[in-house]
Amino acid sequence: MPTALTIVFVGCTIFLSHWFATLFARTKIPDVLWLFTIGLLLGPVFNIVRPENFGSVGPVFTTITLVFILFESGIDQRLEPLIHSLGGTAKITTYNFLGTCLVAGSIAYFNTDLGFLRSLMLGTIVGGTSSAVVTTLVRQFPMGERTRTILVLESAFSDVFTLAVPLTLLTAYKIGKVDVAFVTGQMIAAFILAMMLGVVGAFGWGILLNRMRTLQNTVFTTPAFVFILYGIVELLNYSGPIAALAFGITLGNIDVLGPPIMRNVLASRPISLNDNERAFFSEAVFLLRTFFFVYIGISVHLENWWLMALGAIITGALFLARIPIVRFSVPRTTSPKDASYMSTMIPKGLGAAVLASLPAQQGIEGGETIQSIVFSIILCTTLFTTILTFLVDKTWLSHLYTWIFKMTGLGKPKKIAAETMTDTPQTPDSEPN
Repeated sequence: MPTALTIVFVGCTIFLSHWFATLFARTKIPDVLWLFTIGLLLGPVFNIVRPENFGSVGPVFTTITLVFILFESGIDQRLEPLIHSLGGTAKITTYNFLGTCLVAGSIAYFNTDLGFLRSLMLGTIVGGTSSAVVTTLVRQFPMGERTRTILVLESAFSDVFTLAVPLTLLTAYKIGKVDVAFVTGQMIAAFILAMMLGVVGAFGWGILLNRMRTLQNTVFTTPAFVFILYGIVELLNYSGPIAALAFGITLGNIDVLGPPIMRNVLASRPISLNDNERAFFSEAVFLLRTFFFVYIGISVHLENWWLMALGAIITGALFLARIPIVRFSVPRTTSPKDASYMSTMIPKGLGAAVLASLPAQQGIEGGETIQSIVFSIILCTTLFTTILTFLVDKTWLSHLYTWIFKMTGLGKPKKIAAETMTDTPQTPDSEPN
């Protein structure tokens, strides 16, 4: 594509993205779906642009987008709903990963010649959710703050599983041995140490932030520090996404999180982000995610139609399995409407695409099969997620989901021992048991 035409396309895409956002306010059709469709048309459908045309810039761009989205999402998380959401997040992240491995791995095992270990590897690759897609959608639909927080945290925490387990299984297949203790230790270290580095980095940057503001045009310094932190954590073989999210959450709540030794500093110098910085991060995320979803569409592979169909079958099974996973993960007081949204948000992102490419790159037999199926799952889960969230919000499908969750007891307050109170009238002086 000529350079001048590329520049015109970039400008038109930005205008269209704003129009799609306005269109969503009227129709509730997510702009993600339109951007993804543009990428599909440019890439696998008409072959105007291919991922190879971007070279090494493509993965760098997607990583920058991920860091920006996680950081900007973190600074908007308030501490109280975050604490209340941690239990539900741990449950749904673990149950969804295990359920996805079981469902996707079983279907691949019985319908391909991958065998047990490589089928399980495929299941672990798609065991998480895409932070970029989830954090975009949760802001566009009406749901409780706790539900929104759980979904955002799940998309970030699942990286611990989807990074450590597939890489370990890949090594295990090559050497013929699986070390469960090593996998478990690697996941715990990746999560805890990455989180600690993010928190410590936020406190350190918070103290420096006031001095940086004495200079002009320093709005880019905070993103620059996040990039440095992310890169250092990744070089240490820990989870960069977790560090970026922990950095954002800590910086957004630093006024209440400061340790006693910092009380005087925090009281005399407000070191949280100001409105101009927050507005800039929001606009930057909007711009980056616009081209991120176009790039996802361009990156999809549509060569083997049987494997594409198998990926669609796995996707359908994953959405069905997500319903009991949500039911067993969230408290009974969760509203059926919120549970319905949670059941429809399991998109897979470019992280899964990168991991799916590794077996083929390392010469693993069946690596191309794994890659094709995972690309199909990425495509189908993204499309299904955007379509189903719209249907749950606007159509009769919402009643079906809420009926299912109501039938399983969701949305009901916890029972209290009040039967005797209703049977036996109380006098004004009587006290409840």
